[in-house]
Amino acid sequence: MSIIGVDAVEAVAASGRLTLARGDRLTPLASDRAAELGVEIVAIVDAATAPAVASAPAAQGGGAIPRIRLAGPGALPSPPVPALFRRGAPFPGLRGREHAAPASGRVKRVTVVGAGNVGTHAAMRLAETDLIDEIVLVDVVEGLARGVALDLTHAAGLLGFGSRIRGEGSIEAAGASEYTIITAGRPRQPGMSRTDLTATNAAIVGDLAAAVGRVSPDGVILVVTNPLDEMTELAWRRSKLPETRVLGMAGLLDSARFHALAGLAADARADSVSGIALGSHGDEMVFPSSQARIGADAAARRLGERFGPTVERARNSGAEVVGLLGKGSAFVTPGLAAARMVERMIRADGAVLSATVRPHGEYGISDVYVGLPVRLGRRGVAEIVTLDLEAAEAAALRDAAEKIRARVGALPAAAGS
Repeated sequence: MSIIGVDAVEAVAASGRLTLARGDRLTPLASDRAAELGVEIVAIVDAATAPAVASAPAAQGGGAIPRIRLAGPGALPSPPVPALFRRGAPFPGLRGREHAAPASGRVKRVTVVGAGNVGTHAAMRLAETDLIDEIVLVDVVEGLARGVALDLTHAAGLLGFGSRIRGEGSIEAAGASEYTIITAGRPRQPGMSRTDLTATNAAIVGDLAAAVGRVSPDGVILVVTNPLDEMTELAWRRSKLPETRVLGMAGLLDSARFHALAGLAADARADSVSGIALGSHGDEMVFPSSQARIGADAAARRLGERFGPTVERARNSGAEVVGLLGKGSAFVTPGLAAARMVERMIRADGAVLSATVRPHGEYGISDVYVGLPVRLGRRGVAEIVTLDLEAAEAAALRDAAEKIRARVGALPAAAGS
């Protein structure tokens, strides 16, 4: 059995035909691409199962439907992988309980530290996946986590999930968790940069990570608190967990921002835009034009002179939101992105996304947390993916890593203890 992705579809564009072998699984994104390129999908089926194949791409992917030719006799290829949803597609929890994972694919507990706006949205989106037996919100503010947990519990019937949700005042009270999302910390205010938060949030994140390491030594930590790159490094040091089980959420958020803004600029749907944000969550964000597309077109060609400003607006979108809100920071998309990363780990679906991780030689970078393309597994980072970047893009990525390294070196001495 093979997972048939976009690359396989594009490789046969000239011939216009892709034949699925027995057991092959076509991802919904590949299905969309086949429809765009006019590639015919040839599937060997018997008469009894033909209708299921014909309807599978629309049912699972929700996007364009390629032409499918049925030939028999033979065995039915598996339908598109349910977990490999198209970029930007709704969470499976929104589609009803029939999409819940089997018992073997569920996890016992996910803890979200910080019951503010980001933590609340992350917990809600996680509940909607219906992949988790229990979600625990933790906050030091008396009653806050319990209140938010009760409010989310009231939504179970509306959103169709069975996850239990509770609130606690400490990591210890939450109990051992497979995944812990750290959102706690001071948010940015208008006029502040992410690095302005370093000293304050280092004290908070350092102590929390140390507690998570003690309570959940076999778990995974996902850091959301700013400044993201430095706080992820700090969480790794203080938790004493393996590097592959401490990662940061930033690249997925920045990628989503570009997808949305490029869609607006090109009068296209955001989920027709691809591309990946690498480097830092800040001034050194690197957005390789070589990897960006809008539908079948290169994004740089489609946007022309608007490509650079669109990348720049994505890079500064956090500050733009902060300025418009007047207080506090962005929370809807950061919360959704954090939940999506945990979902990807639970499903271990092989999707490529950007995360803040610690490489050992990949892209010429070692021993510093930086945003890179990865595949996630049940226990964190499964693989750092090598993209075919242009020389200037790779150089910009290495430069971003060195600037992050310098900032990490300036962390308060007590923070790393």
